[in-house]
Amino acid sequence: MSGKLKDKVVIVTGASSGIGRASALAIGKEGAQVVIANRDVAGGEETVRLIKEAGGQAFFVRTDVSKAADVENMVNQAIKVYGRLDCAFNNAGITGVTAPTVGCSEENWDQVIDINLKGIWLSMKYEIPAMLKQGKGAIVNTSSILGIVGTEDRPAYVASKHGIIGLTKAAALEYARAGIRVNAVCPGPTKTGSVAEERLFSEGNFEKEKVAEIPMGRFGNAIEIAEAVIWLCSDAASFVNGQALPVDGALTAR
Repeated sequence: MSGKLKDKVVIVTGASSGIGRASALAIGKEGAQVVIANRDVAGGEETVRLIKEAGGQAFFVRTDVSKAADVENMVNQAIKVYGRLDCAFNNAGITGVTAPTVGCSEENWDQVIDINLKGIWLSMKYEIPAMLKQGKGAIVNTSSILGIVGTEDRPAYVASKHGIIGLTKAAALEYARAGIRVNAVCPGPTKTGSVAEERLFSEGNFEKEKVAEIPMGRFGNAIEIAEAVIWLCSDAASFVNGQALPVDGALTAR
């Protein structure tokens, strides 16, 4: 790769698998020093191993993004080890239980909102002060195309992803003059290669039916999301702020 993030210090949350891991690996290959933060210790340490194996620099800090003390420690550890914080990819999130609005349990609602929305608010709450000290920074939050449009049977998830876009715009306006850019990436249907995903796609005509809905005629892949994240973090996107970028094969263009 071209070193778009050379010598930058970048936090990636939710980096134990899927889009998070693919992005962390790509960010490491672009020359960044990467802080891997998530609850899954084994998965996080494996991501660190893969980054180092590819010649990059990384370390892991166990973080539950819904806990303020964990998030504050995540940022403090980044500064302790690498001396600064240049970028953050706030990606940690869950889908929750599938159920209609009236069938969504309070427990499911609270869990999804706590991790997906509160987690990104807490991440920015502690990342932004570190960036203010150096007068510059870039944050990318993971929303979804379901932060732009709705769908049935996932009320908490849809609400959380819409909320992330609103939170992203608010923070971008608050800190634009301080040199901090805050954007969101909105993945469409994306194949990450997980076992659960492959099992789902093998059931009946699921994959064929879903692909038919996408104008480009295929699913995205995790590295395509990663490339969008890298661009938004890089100086190439220096005048891009407060935006929600769909990476969805034109699915939301209709």
